[in-house]
Amino acid sequence: MEGTINSVKMVTRKPVRGLVGAPYLQKHNINIADIKEPTLIFRGSPREAAIGFPENLNVSVALSLAGVGPDKTTLEIWADPKLSRNTHAIEVDADSASFSMAIQNVPSQNPKTGLITALSVISYLRKLSAPLRVGS
Repeated sequence: MEGTINSVKMVTRKPVRGLVGAPYLQKHNINIADIKEPTLIFRGSPREAAIGFPENLNVSVALSLAGVGPDKTTLEIWADPKLSRNTHAIEVDADSASFSMAIQNVPSQNPKTGLITALSVISYLRKLSAPLRVGS
């Protein structure tokens, strides 16, 4: 983070099967198995989401650490029975710019996380011992 970031908001939408069994849902007796429409199941911070959805929202924690922190980043989680991909929409308002971006991740064999997560870890591990590094 450089300059002043006024706000960071992330809206995550996931297929229902990737969220079923999350501790937050169990603690609050929220049953999403039979929903028919997109349903907001959480609004809070990435810190709270890390506790309530430990297998699902690592991307929100990474975003918060790169920006305004895990307590000042706003996060919404939606369960959407019509989705086949994990989607993340990010909105940032700063003193130097305002921008938004979105990504649609293909789920891995584990429906709770995207394939891109494992590929990113592999890429990072390779870069640790690479004699030459191009890009990020």
